[in-house]
Amino acid sequence: MFFNIPTLLTWARIVAIPLIVGVFYLEDMSVAQQNLIATVMFIVFALTDWADGYLARKLNQTSAFGAFLDPVADKFLVCAALLVLVHLERADVFVALIIIGREIAISSLREWMAIIGATKSVAVHMIGKVKTTVQMVAIPFLLFDGVLFKVIDTQLWGTWLIWISAVLTVWSMVYYLQKAIPEIRAKSR
Repeated sequence: MFFNIPTLLTWARIVAIPLIVGVFYLEDMSVAQQNLIATVMFIVFALTDWADGYLARKLNQTSAFGAFLDPVADKFLVCAALLVLVHLERADVFVALIIIGREIAISSLREWMAIIGATKSVAVHMIGKVKTTVQMVAIPFLLFDGVLFKVIDTQLWGTWLIWISAVLTVWSMVYYLQKAIPEIRAKSR
């Protein structure tokens, strides 16, 4: 369905993008306030990824459109946050290129695999889920850019985690390509 509760939560992640980016253009608040608001917004909207899937199953409101839109919304949210972090010089452009490039490549690969009828070979795997989890922890740490609970240097931890995420990104891409290449070769004959 185009408009049910799970799909509306997915749409909320897309709508969140200009709101999160816009926070950094508000002039009447401090950088610390901007960081906190953007961090909270990112976390809240990132949690809708879990909530929309849970509700879709619980309410029996799964749909092909929702299954399509969900990963698109995730990718938009992550890519927009990465671009903000690069702009704010809190993330390396190389990391952003790896992560965004992989998202484009794997999305294209999944599209191709759907065309040739081999989507199972590029179904979401645990490595992809771990990569996403690490990204979803790293990004709010980097958005916050401070010391949390007077103990956790979020810039330091966020930097380490985003680099670990980049490594997992490459690893997951290699995994998906290894699964897809035999299917592509078989269908090309």
